[in-house]
Amino acid sequence: MALTDQRIVVIGGSSGMGLATAQAAAEAGAVVTIASSSRERVEAARAGLPDNCDGVVLDVRDEAAVADLFADIGELDHVVFTAGDQADRRALKDLPLAEARRGFEVRLWGAVAVAKHASPRIRPGGSITLTSGTASVRPIPGAPLASAGTAATEGLVLGLAVDLAPVRVNAVRAGAVRTPLWDAIPEPQRAAVLGNFAKRALTGAVGEPGQIAAAHLYLMENQFVTGTVLTVDGGLVLTGN
Repeated sequence: MALTDQRIVVIGGSSGMGLATAQAAAEAGAVVTIASSSRERVEAARAGLPDNCDGVVLDVRDEAAVADLFADIGELDHVVFTAGDQADRRALKDLPLAEARRGFEVRLWGAVAVAKHASPRIRPGGSITLTSGTASVRPIPGAPLASAGTAATEGLVLGLAVDLAPVRVNAVRAGAVRTPLWDAIPEPQRAAVLGNFAKRALTGAVGEPGQIAAAHLYLMENQFVTGTVLTVDGGLVLTGN
């Protein structure tokens, strides 16, 4: 298989899309390191992963820690970045700019730090895959910063694909996916929100983490793909709902 014995790092790999990606890559024969800011989540995830996986605690806002991680790992083949917190949904008029800036520290600047320190160690044929979202092209009312952050991630992918070549750089533009990030919304509101996304999608369903993992594996394995934003959203961006 294409990923057999390859070295893969999944940032944000302790839950949701990242954990599903780590599981799928390990099952495809890769040696996988998951990284997350929560030691508890890393240990819980590691317990359910195969023996060809390990886990580390990492705060991607700390550039020195990011540099140390990749120095310790050495040569590798692929990096997948799925780290991110739930977006702040307060109205812009109620959101202090200092807190708004912090919202970009993980998803955007963390991705920049990872690309900076991982790329010199990536072997020929290797890749970096970031994660954006459909808010980049279908803004969500009341969440302008989510649109800004996802659009910035996609712009970063295009620039990095040019600057880091022959390292390939891509993104998965994920739609509504059933992950633990939704747990912050209490029931029954959570079910209503996800149900609304399902009704609006052409497939009539929200996504599952394994479907995003499949997209990540495709982008790792296909060495003719770079500078691409792959939309995996059940057709949501095509609807007018």
